[in-house]
Amino acid sequence: MANTYTQLYVHIVFAVKGRQNIIPSNKKEELYKYITGIFKNKKNKLLAINGMSEHIHILLNQNPEDSLSSLVKEIKRCSSLFINEKKWMPGKFEWQSGYSGFTYSKSQISSVCKYIENQEQHHKKRTFREEYIEILKKFAVDYNEKYIFDDVVGDIIPTG
Repeated sequence: MANTYTQLYVHIVFAVKGRQNIIPSNKKEELYKYITGIFKNKKNKLLAINGMSEHIHILLNQNPEDSLSSLVKEIKRCSSLFINEKKWMPGKFEWQSGYSGFTYSKSQISSVCKYIENQEQHHKKRTFREEYIEILKKFAVDYNEKYIFDDVVGDIIPTG
């Protein structure tokens, strides 16, 4: 073929190191705008971004020139630096080393966007761990529950 044509919709999920509830709710919008800029600069189209104080969900139309692992690594590195430079919390902010990426077809994009946009509603009923395990099962991903997260903290359903 003379040109490259792709349609790569990826739902990315990653968590704060130790799953600590430390991303301030009043700073989420600023963080998401910053992350959106990174994706845009790397020629990816961000379709949805949201999360809770201990994790984040992102849906993007991925640029095939970047591998998913290098893209997520860059997003996590840059956003960690951004949070630390802004001194949003005492100590050093870090994301956990791992992440998940799940692909969807174009016909599923609307429902995935709604799912991501409604994170606060989902987590009034279930924990991030429960949500994450449900996603892994939905995609038939082999996992050992003992090793899903690093430095797991208590599963508390966030309020407010």
